[in-house]
Amino acid sequence: MTAYDAIVLAGGAAKRLGGADKPGLRVGGRALLDRVLAACADARTTVVVGDRRPTVRAVTWAREVPRGGGPLAALDAGVRHTSAERLLVLSADLPFLDADTVRSLLAAAALGEDVDGALSVDEDGRDQPLVAVYRAEPLRRELALLAAEHGGPAGLPLRLLTGELTLRRVPAGPLASFDCDTWEDIASARARIRDHGTVLDEWITAVKEELGIELDVDTALLLDLARDAAHGVARPAAPLTTFLVGYAAGRAGGNGPEAVAEATRKAEALALRWADENETS
Repeated sequence: MTAYDAIVLAGGAAKRLGGADKPGLRVGGRALLDRVLAACADARTTVVVGDRRPTVRAVTWAREVPRGGGPLAALDAGVRHTSAERLLVLSADLPFLDADTVRSLLAAAALGEDVDGALSVDEDGRDQPLVAVYRAEPLRRELALLAAEHGGPAGLPLRLLTGELTLRRVPAGPLASFDCDTWEDIASARARIRDHGTVLDEWITAVKEELGIELDVDTALLLDLARDAAHGVARPAAPLTTFLVGYAAGRAGGNGPEAVAEATRKAEALALRWADENETS
């Protein structure tokens, strides 16, 4: 993957949220800022422009001058802490942003030197300059020119910047650019997180983040084991068995999904043998 730095804009007054701490609001048990940081976890350097707060991973903190100077001033402050050739720029209120969207933007921005970057376009055809990848050199140049022309970037709209850059438009997924500006947006995001088709993945991701676990496991395999333990042995056997599988993988020195899969296969075979005995006795 193309090396990149990330800049996450996490300031702003959140007036439509009554001044609430928007980056800290939780969707699916995880702060909005942490959800965005997870989508760009492989960034070489991540700069968060906003007030310091606990985050799921280490970041570099910056603050726009003056405070409350708007997104262009925040972007200018963040750029000063980066050194990569390509810069991913995100707002901190994107609950459904994922790594696939980041990869798509990086790929689009890397297609030749005739463009200055790539930005997402939502379903209504609107540009999303805070879901974008920019080449650092033209971005720095235009920020400097705007500052010279207007006496600084504070209070300037982002369109003054993007209007001077040659950018590829990348259609965003139905939710990738969904941002949370109002309490209604927050409520909608929380409802979507609990949708039957995604709730399990969201829950597992939240648990792994809470426990500091980066292990990817075969969820379907573990669910099959839990089902067989519940049906073939007893219902309480399901959670206890999956716990013991994780404990066994850890004791065996396993630090990857293979160790969990091997322990799961052994427990699965035992559960099936147990069920066979019950059927033949």
